[in-house]
Amino acid sequence: MAEVIMPKMGDAMIEGKVLHWMKRPGDQVQVGEALAEIETDKVNVELTAEEGGVLTQIIVGDGGVAPVGGTIAMIGRPGEAPPAPTPSATPSPQAPPAAQAPQAAPAPAASAAQAPAAPSAPGKPAPAAPAAARAPTEERIKASPLARRMAAEQSIDLSQVEGTGPEGRITKEDLEAFIARGTGPPAAPPRPAAPPTPGAPPAAPAPPPTAPAPGIPGADVALSRMRQTIARRMSESKQQVPHFYVTVEILMDEAAKAREQMNTELGQKIVSLNDLILKAAAVALRAFPNLNATFMGEMVRRHDEIHMGFAVALPEGLIVPVIRDCDRKPIPDIAREAKSLGERARSGKLHPTELQGGTFTVSNLGMFDVESFIAIINPPQAAILAVGSARAQPVADGDRVRVARVMKATISADHRVTDGAEAARYLGEFRRLLQEPGQL
Repeated sequence: MAEVIMPKMGDAMIEGKVLHWMKRPGDQVQVGEALAEIETDKVNVELTAEEGGVLTQIIVGDGGVAPVGGTIAMIGRPGEAPPAPTPSATPSPQAPPAAQAPQAAPAPAASAAQAPAAPSAPGKPAPAAPAAARAPTEERIKASPLARRMAAEQSIDLSQVEGTGPEGRITKEDLEAFIARGTGPPAAPPRPAAPPTPGAPPAAPAPPPTAPAPGIPGADVALSRMRQTIARRMSESKQQVPHFYVTVEILMDEAAKAREQMNTELGQKIVSLNDLILKAAAVALRAFPNLNATFMGEMVRRHDEIHMGFAVALPEGLIVPVIRDCDRKPIPDIAREAKSLGERARSGKLHPTELQGGTFTVSNLGMFDVESFIAIINPPQAAILAVGSARAQPVADGDRVRVARVMKATISADHRVTDGAEAARYLGEFRRLLQEPGQL
């Protein structure tokens, strides 16, 4: 009998949520086959089997939460009875009591669409007959991970949604169309009771009031785990890290020409301006190790490798995939890797390791025609670079005025690790590389 445990999918991860079991008790399981979809604070991933056999028991059902290393299911040989639960098998308050109902617990008490939005209520173990009656219906519902997440957040019953994907699979677009038609169940009524938690202090750290202004209608939307993590980490960063900001303007005409030349030589449009920006940001860091570092209290750790994170916007929040050794990779390789990471980030198929280990981050809002902005440092990094769009504008060129493409870039840096002069020199080198892209 082999245990299926909640894996550790990040340095800061202490628990994970089982969104949906893809296998049921009694199903054959092969090594490497997907068992369940797990939600972490950064990304949703498929948990695969490390042992082959038969799924004999599900300990943490759909919607349940378990700590890292906690047992969530058992895999054994055909006909092998599941063992009596051990303390490690039910460490989470979310896990159903397997000892009382070893066969009822494996059948999920609620689908992802039916599971309550609050993580503390994954669905209580129901009597065996009702649970068994619901299982076949649940198994017939096919939906993408993003659709299941949207349904859970909006309290939508997936059985009411018509899927247009392969084999009737419900997609994000199906959910959006369902909501737009106004056929979804009202998600707002159950929410108002959640904010005034008994015993909680009425004044939250955030400045806005927790209660809506009288007479103003609205709907309360529960935060996803990703949004909760963003809120916590960005608040900590802004409160604990002394930010300062430096901005420069960069002429992007030569960079645009270099991109066009590379795409012509490659025979396809692979390279974007953002790929040159990532490369230039990484190469410039070689001379400024304090910006490729982590503050550690009594010392600063300067990282030997330059692993470049780049921000990708998702409907539910921001995610930062990492291109490792970005300074040493050719620009076309960076372009291919960035495109692959971006596409898989939007489809929810990134592996947690692809989100870990970044030493510096670039956030680009140029595609949204943003002139400039400042970004909050992504801890434990020491700096983040925010770049806007490359806009045509008049510039002085000696005694004449000409039109050039100008991009503004702003670095946010940790004043405990570096100072304004060093950040300015870094931006000077970053600008030089983009204005002389042959150096890349």
